[in-house]
Amino acid sequence: MSTNIIALLPEHVANQIAAGEVVQRPASVVKELLENAIDAGATHIKLIIKDAGKTLIQVIDNGKGMSPFDARMCFERHATSKINKTDDLFSLTTKGFRGEALASIAAVAQIELKTKQEADIVGQQIVIEGGKFLSQSECQTPTGTSFTVKNLFFNITARRSFLKNDQIEQKHIIDDFERVALPHCDIHFTFISNGNEILNLPAGNLMQRIKLLYGNYMQKDLVTIGEDTPFLKIGGYVSLPSAAVKTKKDQFIFINNRFIRNAFLNHAVYSAYKDLISFQSHPKYFLFLELDPKYIDINIHPTKTEVKFTDEKTIYMLLLSVVKRALGKANAAPSIDFETEMSMNNTLPSSEKFFSQPKVSHNPDYNPFKNAGSFTSGESGLQKINKQNWENLFDGFKQTNLPETITTEPEQQTIESVKREAIDFSVFQLHLKYIVTTYNNSVFIIDQQRAHERIVYEHYLNTKVESKIASQQLLFPEQLELSFNDFGLIQNLKEEFKLLGFDIEEFGKNSIVVNGTPSDLQDFNVATTIEGILETFKLNTIDAKIEKHDNLCRAIAKNICIKYGKFLEEQEMKLMVNHLLQCENPLYTANGRPVIMEVELNEIERFFKK
Repeated sequence: MSTNIIALLPEHVANQIAAGEVVQRPASVVKELLENAIDAGATHIKLIIKDAGKTLIQVIDNGKGMSPFDARMCFERHATSKINKTDDLFSLTTKGFRGEALASIAAVAQIELKTKQEADIVGQQIVIEGGKFLSQSECQTPTGTSFTVKNLFFNITARRSFLKNDQIEQKHIIDDFERVALPHCDIHFTFISNGNEILNLPAGNLMQRIKLLYGNYMQKDLVTIGEDTPFLKIGGYVSLPSAAVKTKKDQFIFINNRFIRNAFLNHAVYSAYKDLISFQSHPKYFLFLELDPKYIDINIHPTKTEVKFTDEKTIYMLLLSVVKRALGKANAAPSIDFETEMSMNNTLPSSEKFFSQPKVSHNPDYNPFKNAGSFTSGESGLQKINKQNWENLFDGFKQTNLPETITTEPEQQTIESVKREAIDFSVFQLHLKYIVTTYNNSVFIIDQQRAHERIVYEHYLNTKVESKIASQQLLFPEQLELSFNDFGLIQNLKEEFKLLGFDIEEFGKNSIVVNGTPSDLQDFNVATTIEGILETFKLNTIDAKIEKHDNLCRAIAKNICIKYGKFLEEQEMKLMVNHLLQCENPLYTANGRPVIMEVELNEIERFFKK
């Protein structure tokens, strides 16, 4: 006798599974509710969150509101006012259309909806908990909609446990908030977190919105672009080549005011910068493309950020051409006034406008670390290394696993705690990237950038409150304007920066002043370095296991270390090798990348015996 084993899932289980596709984290809820408010024709939208959206997400708008019937129907799965037939999918002009978002959110949270249309005397209040409808009643409320989401994933504890810490979750919310607020400059947005107003974005033009989100300094870095063809309209801004940065940030492409990700279009932008920026640099861009919805398929991903085009090649070539032309005009007119039409002049700037190497001073008695005491403990000057203990320095060369953390327990005797006699290595530089040296029966190839990164990292990591790094006051303090996200991060890391020798104070909204920098640092660009440190820190926070002080030390080391392409004198290389070998773990960077490659003499001999 056969046994039936397939059965329909209970509705509440099916709803929770479906919710997982749309509601991945608090930021997913924020995005959906903000887009609904825009579709409702709102001119003022307020976002309120608590505990990075885990406890509360509330979106209040002054849009057209909903009737009593629509207020109840909007929570049904696949209930939508946006489409009636399949062909409607190819003529969409609204943000949402599937009718999944509210049903998905209601399945995994406690919901309260208040809404009223202008013609109605009273509004409607609906309460839903975990997908279960509890009540619908009349209430007093302004025209528009207030959508309150409490205790997200309260009924799926396993899912809630996978959420990251508040800093990371709020970063995701900020990212989605920016992607919605940028293309809708005609809407007044307000963002409040834990009772504090984070952003207040009055209605205005695109440049005003960019400056409010990312700082006034952005205006001098950007050049306008524009093209209007029967097939495609392109507008927005791209950064000057001289404003390229080391990390991918502030890169936005919008199709019909919807944020998208598309590697093909991204490649078109980078192609326009070919030979203008180095391969390790990245432009900033705010691109707005408009074309008939029938040429777009945005129905291929639940978040609607990935799209397909019927004619990608044409869009690619148009975008490449427009960006190239804008950069060409900027080359002829480096001073750009966004309030007036761009002018042209006949004076071309030198290539130094686009490529500027950090200036490094040099003297015959060069010491790359100013004082050896800056990077090692003990007496001033280069630490002594005992030749008879040389082989001990290479203990662990064959190991393959890097410990997750570096132990600095008092009872552990590290290499730095023992006086040793300095070794006079024979060294040479290979391709301005590697230091090659030999000892006994081995050849050691050392990555100069990673080696210095390891040295700097351990120096800062071992800094404690009782031995904090001295700060060298700047003759002319530098004021930096930051995005509100970076400003919040600086506030969170202020004490850590102080411990490591950075004298930073707040100076107005989203602005800081750097009064001093670590005394053991030499010439470097303050603004570029601070920006790079923050970007590296944010990238590292993807791994929530990294402690804050450790993370900041990694970020500083990565941004101030000697880079590839720098010529090193013989004495510099010898000092580099000796300092590296005094590190607790000279074999790897903090992120686990190899620093030293060993080639034994017998391996070389075996090769030539073939």
